[in-house]
Amino acid sequence: MEIRSNEFKERSVFAIHDANLQTALGRARYGFVGKRALQVAELPEFEQLREEAKNLKNHVLDHLDHYLERYEQAVTAAGGRVHWARDAAEAREIILGICKRVGARTVTKGKSMVSEEIDLNDALIEHGMEVVETDLGEYIIQLAHEPPSHIIAPAVHKTKDQVSDLFEAAHGGPRKTQIPELVDEARRVLRDKYFRADVGITGGNFLVAETGSSIIVTNEGNGDLTQTLAKVHIVTSGIERVVPTLDDATLFLRLLARSATGQETETYTTISTGPRRADDLDGPEEYHVVLVDNGRSKMLAGRFRDMLRCIRCGACMNHCPVYGAVGGHAYGWVYPGPMGSVLTPLIKGLDAAYDLPNACTLNGRCQSVCPVKIPLPELLRELRHLQHQQNITPVMQKRALGVWRWVATRPKLYHALEQIAARALSGIARRGRIRRLPFAGGWTDSRDLPAPTGRTFLELWQGKRGQQ
Repeated sequence: MEIRSNEFKERSVFAIHDANLQTALGRARYGFVGKRALQVAELPEFEQLREEAKNLKNHVLDHLDHYLERYEQAVTAAGGRVHWARDAAEAREIILGICKRVGARTVTKGKSMVSEEIDLNDALIEHGMEVVETDLGEYIIQLAHEPPSHIIAPAVHKTKDQVSDLFEAAHGGPRKTQIPELVDEARRVLRDKYFRADVGITGGNFLVAETGSSIIVTNEGNGDLTQTLAKVHIVTSGIERVVPTLDDATLFLRLLARSATGQETETYTTISTGPRRADDLDGPEEYHVVLVDNGRSKMLAGRFRDMLRCIRCGACMNHCPVYGAVGGHAYGWVYPGPMGSVLTPLIKGLDAAYDLPNACTLNGRCQSVCPVKIPLPELLRELRHLQHQQNITPVMQKRALGVWRWVATRPKLYHALEQIAARALSGIARRGRIRRLPFAGGWTDSRDLPAPTGRTFLELWQGKRGQQ
């Protein structure tokens, strides 16, 4: 996927004015947030689990080489093979090599953000293979020729009517308008693909060093069919997804579903260990795991290692006001929301994603809901510092900040200008709102600006102190 993160501002303007997108985002926003809140309230030890998960992830990152070696040994002992990829290009070459060797014509895929990160689909298609996404959301956006807009709900930006249109164009027949009908139609189309597949590719939510197992969680069962019916199963995963034992994996599983979709657990939690054995009724003949670095080792050795605790639940974007307003495509690459605003600059370059760290309001909701307590606002601030140090900040922005700094270091002048601005804005407001404001069209073009009361915060605070 071509990175277009430097178009964030333009894409955000388009997204805010997209009525279908705003409808879809509005429905999803309250569903994710509300369901998570209910699950957290019903689990008194939730905060304790968050702390344990944070500490366990830190332990794994401190000894990552050890656990990865243990994992490779266990996979090999179970009859599988681990491949190491330094970057996206190497990962693609490894997977293409496996597919070519077995003469793959049809490749089915479960949801895998790493496969999006390494731009795998286009590479397979370029070499004449039919690639079929089997996760319903991924299948929808494949038909639409779009990237995912959310890491757990790839088609969250689509309305039911848009999906109906896509299915009618792709499948023919009478147009379906009800969700159960659309789901049944997708199942009917995909069923044949599972049996024709030569290679099945899935992600790996967790990799277990103790047993050499990969764990995936789904609500549709598509991952099970993808990795069981094809002759070859390939797992794509980042190197940071390893955990020491199966018991450790259960800690993260208790947090993952509650944080992601507001469920106590996902419908399917599937553990795969190696290829089919002699007495197995089904399963792949070959089992491969492609471990992708792609900048992760650099994160591990630097100040952004906390980001490697991420378990890809999507809670940060579900609670992010910026993501909730513009959706995932505005971010211009694979990972949207707060986690994407950290990962994209680190993987693709600070200059390639300048706007993402600067789009954040630093309200802290993402950190407060992260199941592994990643300090996302701190990491975003650090990225801003690095951009400034590397002289990437636009000239006009630097000048504006310089003027603000000059005024802010002169308290009397600063407070006087504050008073003038507060009174002026209050004077032009109507019913506490400002509908149009020079130099603030980016805000007032799509929503009203709340007006100040006519007094500055300092004046209000001093007045309240005087009443005590």
